[in-house]
Amino acid sequence: MDSEVMDWDGAYKEEGAFAGPPPWNIGEPQPELAALVRDGKVSGHVLDAGCGHAELALALAATGSTVVGIDVSPTAIAAATEAARQRGLSHVTFVCADITSFTGYDGQFATIIDSTLFHSLPVDARDAYLSAIHRAAAPGARLYVLVFAKGAFPPHLETKPNEVDEDELRAAVSKYFVIDDIRPAKIHSHKPAFADLPQGAMPFDLDAKGRLMMPAYLLSAHKAG
Repeated sequence: MDSEVMDWDGAYKEEGAFAGPPPWNIGEPQPELAALVRDGKVSGHVLDAGCGHAELALALAATGSTVVGIDVSPTAIAAATEAARQRGLSHVTFVCADITSFTGYDGQFATIIDSTLFHSLPVDARDAYLSAIHRAAAPGARLYVLVFAKGAFPPHLETKPNEVDEDELRAAVSKYFVIDDIRPAKIHSHKPAFADLPQGAMPFDLDAKGRLMMPAYLLSAHKAG
């Protein structure tokens, strides 16, 4: 997936590569990010970058946060908007746009959260993405990135996320943000249904709900100023 753009709308329509619900749709925020919210590390106007079905944005809005979720998939945005309507949440807005080039939010966000988006981008789109969210960040804004670590997927897979090692992640993000911490983390996921993924269990621990706990990094950073 180095320079390939996945059919994200097809994925949310449950067509194409997955032939079922996207494995990252776990029905709640990623636990690593939910912990940040519980610890009071998410504040102000929040951007959920690449929000998908937006369980993170919806959970934040339910606590009173003002949130914007941006995703390239019209299907995901429609589902998230309908979920907000059904839950009576008025502090969240969803926008269908390319996260690498969106405009109209210069300097607005006090917190930006990337919940498993970074590894989904083509490698050659990372710089444009980081530039776009940097432009949208207020001075001093916090950035959190939850991303698959190298080794999360078998190396032979033709279709898989663009996993990172710590040095690669640091080099990319530090061009735009001041890095405060990068630590090992877990991404909770249903088993991906890639056609070339071997049958049987993947070699990872399961959480209490039977989901894979896959190796990841959680990056914390801030915008200077």
